[in-house]
Amino acid sequence: MLKKAFGAIAIMAAASAVPADAQVVTLDVGQVEGETTNGISAWKGIPFAQPPVGPLRWRAPQPLVPWDGVLETTEFANDCMQIPFDADAAPLGTPPAEDCLYLNVWRPEGAKAGDRLPVMFWIYGGGFVNGGSSPSVYDGSEIARQGVILVSFNYRLGRFGFFAHPALTAANEDNGLLGNYGYMDQIEALRWVQRNIAAFGGDPNNVTIFGESAGGVAVNMMMASPMARGQFAKAIVMSGGGRTGLSPALPVHSDDGPDGEDAGLDFAKWAGVEGEGPEALAALRALPADTLATGVGLGQKSVALHSGPLLDGMVQIYPSDAVFAAGDAAAVPYIAGANTADIGFGPPVDGDIFEAHFGPLSDQAREAYGELANLPPEALQFAVYADEMMVEPARFVVQSMTNSGEPAWYYRAGYVPQVMREEWVSGLPHATDIPFFFRTIDARYPGETTAQDQAVSAAMSAAFVNFAKTGNPNGPGVPEWPVYNDDTRPVMLFGMDKITGGEDPWRARLDVAQALAEGTSD
Repeated sequence: MLKKAFGAIAIMAAASAVPADAQVVTLDVGQVEGETTNGISAWKGIPFAQPPVGPLRWRAPQPLVPWDGVLETTEFANDCMQIPFDADAAPLGTPPAEDCLYLNVWRPEGAKAGDRLPVMFWIYGGGFVNGGSSPSVYDGSEIARQGVILVSFNYRLGRFGFFAHPALTAANEDNGLLGNYGYMDQIEALRWVQRNIAAFGGDPNNVTIFGESAGGVAVNMMMASPMARGQFAKAIVMSGGGRTGLSPALPVHSDDGPDGEDAGLDFAKWAGVEGEGPEALAALRALPADTLATGVGLGQKSVALHSGPLLDGMVQIYPSDAVFAAGDAAAVPYIAGANTADIGFGPPVDGDIFEAHFGPLSDQAREAYGELANLPPEALQFAVYADEMMVEPARFVVQSMTNSGEPAWYYRAGYVPQVMREEWVSGLPHATDIPFFFRTIDARYPGETTAQDQAVSAAMSAAFVNFAKTGNPNGPGVPEWPVYNDDTRPVMLFGMDKITGGEDPWRARLDVAQALAEGTSD
């Protein structure tokens, strides 16, 4: 059996005999062996590109060198380089490293090439600075158990994944591909699925991309990017926003204002690297990985202007919300939603938030928020900003897809697990819905889940799996979820008391958030 030693794309062991019952799959570059446990076969740590280290730091993902023999893929590879976030709802299961471009596949035991099972392609969140595919709450076993194949993968983060500098622009090593290396990893992993998933029994023509938070932003990027067109058939966005007004992407290069190159120069100066030529690029590539990871993670003090996605003119040409609004997003069935106590950021507001923040819409906003207007100012501000950052933007993209003629569904997750009800009194926080959709709540709350928790998790997961199978979340295990329309603006509520689809009790407050975002009023 071959053991992974891909730091220099070399396998240093000789092939050995493969047992007759081994889970061996032949890929386009070699064979891999997984393992089967409790009815699920899994392959973990499959390389999908060369390690982006040394001269490949800040390069588009490069093709693998084919290998002979069978590569053992039974353990997660390293997550991508970062400084882990102590309060992460999905703590990493492996140490971070710069050599990290690996993916994982789960399928039902007995599935085989030619079965054409639906495929679900998971993109993790973490603000583009944290996250990975190894957390236990992202385990794909229970999704695969429902009759689909689950693929997860790693993509570069922080300055490793999103970085521009005049020296990189001048070198132009990848024919114009610059800045969004993490996005390039995502698209390359999706292309790997197109080339290889049939060998696992998956259908390359029935791939559903789904992601949460930054992963949801990435799904919307793929919906808008010409480089991702034709690579997927459906899309799900979980707490991924949809409007870019709160966090506009910088261009890689601009003559008219701040750009990604300015941020790169700012970091280079901090790191002691001067100049804009080949010597500066060589010096930047020689910096220790820990230096590049400093000051961009969640909870860290920033030392740079920007470390997120850029407008690069190839992967991401326009802001995603502009593409959705114009009706130019990928023509595929679509789901988006957010949580009842989701995340939201905005400037502090002194005095009455309705007068100070909503201006001419103040009376409409005060009426729309009803009893919430009596909340303490900090709590009210949190609710308003969460509506504007996550909840209404999810409805906006669903609305845009409906307007362009595609079937779309809108949801809001608000079921709080029993063990957290005394702490999460305002609703379900950001990212805490993930183990419900993955059916991994036992991993998140070991020994503390209830029968009701499990039942809600089963319904939430079934909705996504139904969608992956048929392009419609309705089906076995799910109460009726109405397709979105702009007249009644229905929502599916995964709530505390019941799961129900129909009239949105938050419609008035989301309508005023939409009016504020679009500069309109009733």
